[in-house]
Amino acid sequence: MIPKIRTGSGGTYGLVRYLFGPGKRDEHTDQHLVASWNNFAPDPGRNPHHTIAQLAAQLDQPVKAVGSRAPDTTIWHCSVRADPGDRHLDDNDWANIARRIVHATGIAPEGDTAACRWVAVRHAPDHIHIAATLVRQDGRLAGLSFDRRKAQAEARRIEKDYGLRQLTPGDGTAAKTPTSQERFKAERIGRTETPRETLREAVRQAVAGAATEEEFFSRLREAGLRVKLRHAPSGDVLGYNVALPGDRNRDSEPVWFAGSTLSSDLSLPRIRRRLTDGPVDSATPSTSTGRSAPARHRRDAAGIAERAAAVLNDGDDEAAAQLVGTGELLDALAQTSPAVSRTELRDAARAFERATRSHVRAENADIRALRSAARGIVHAGTALGRGEDGGATAMVLSTLVLVAMAAARWHSARGHAQQAAASQQAADHLRAAYRHTAASPVRAMREMGQALPEPERRRHDATIRAALGEPENRTGTTGRHDALAATLAEAEKAGHDPKALMEEATSWRELDTARDTDDVLVWRIRRIANLPSSPTGTDRPKASTTRAKAAPARRGTRADASSAARPTADTRRPGPRR
Repeated sequence: MIPKIRTGSGGTYGLVRYLFGPGKRDEHTDQHLVASWNNFAPDPGRNPHHTIAQLAAQLDQPVKAVGSRAPDTTIWHCSVRADPGDRHLDDNDWANIARRIVHATGIAPEGDTAACRWVAVRHAPDHIHIAATLVRQDGRLAGLSFDRRKAQAEARRIEKDYGLRQLTPGDGTAAKTPTSQERFKAERIGRTETPRETLREAVRQAVAGAATEEEFFSRLREAGLRVKLRHAPSGDVLGYNVALPGDRNRDSEPVWFAGSTLSSDLSLPRIRRRLTDGPVDSATPSTSTGRSAPARHRRDAAGIAERAAAVLNDGDDEAAAQLVGTGELLDALAQTSPAVSRTELRDAARAFERATRSHVRAENADIRALRSAARGIVHAGTALGRGEDGGATAMVLSTLVLVAMAAARWHSARGHAQQAAASQQAADHLRAAYRHTAASPVRAMREMGQALPEPERRRHDATIRAALGEPENRTGTTGRHDALAATLAEAEKAGHDPKALMEEATSWRELDTARDTDDVLVWRIRRIANLPSSPTGTDRPKASTTRAKAAPARRGTRADASSAARPTADTRRPGPRR
């Protein structure tokens, strides 16, 4: 159940006329009162002898009675909408809900006969409108404070009492939702989303990995947006506005949105702070490597994201910065991934956007590694959906699922219900994207595992079971670990110790949250051992005799995800896993 409050000035006639009218698209039906301040206010919808003018006059009477002492804001309007999946609510239900809302917000506390005048109008099955005037009947001004927050809190209680879908409570950091007028306009012209939502995503993608303010504005223009800068008399840029080409108002002027109205963290001061806290090299990232540029930068991002998950699991407030950096990484992937996973990645980035904002501030955070990873992915361009590019995309997606789950736990521990739910939703989309992307390379690895000589296959299976703490299988291999066995065989041929690789890969605590442990280990080991992301890749590394087990690293600052491929020692459990 969603209450939405607006305020206005003047008389209530226009509002009442709209509520009892046909609506902008004839969507209003059976318009009538369900409740009022005195339970016998004029009802133009059900009584032909009552008029809209009569009802508006009675609502306005206390305001007119105080004359010049009337406040600038005189109208209070709250729509209360049920979820589409909720059960049917009758007029008595809506009347009781209206009384609870006006009581909770201070419009008309229960038992206060001198409170503000109000009516609740129903013109659709799923919602009501409460219209009130903000001068009490005793001549005093209404004492409203935090009415929006109080209305939301009461809506959560109503959901529980009436057995309705229970929404997660917010903390005031969510981006502004599109207005009903914006939605109606989008539907009328055949758009699947409002310009506000399209622009918010475009601005987020433009800032992902941007090195300078100038580059950010340049990316906005390259994305096809109209950009208008606001300057101080000194010539300094104070802010910016963006508009979609062709989106105009009734005066044929562009419909501009300031960055701060799209989301609080997209205001120019907040973007400048992000560029300062997470500076990246403005030079184009190097692509001189045996691997394709998209594959190389995705592999690097997987290691950096793994470290971000570890920092989030540590649970400190400083981890809040990792959420911002991870959001940029998702925005970078969403705009450069192959078509097979692009839709799910866009949905994941949009969901995780809510998880990047809360009232927790990281004072000493450094997100350079995550922002640099995002920059590298953007500059590398669109990845292919197959071969080394596809495998590298699966590698980073497998890791980002763990990051999203770590974010959900971090937010849950602080009571951030909306952000935790958004993180979980992002994890679901990332899993779906991973399934699309990893199907081909994982299938190829399983086939390679099945083709191994039986003694070698059983030896690797025993190594895997020992590392995972599974009982020994004396009757032969089950095929469950075939992809992982193939990876260990490939690593062994490259000069690595399979047992040491398994010990290192299973020592990282994020493994506990994985739904498919084998898949996570496959991609970790391929990254640690510098194996091709896809078993069919042509850029196989040269044989190496270096030990796979990394020496413990000295504990340093935990404010940023390390750019190294392997995590530092403090991302692991104390002692090896048995």
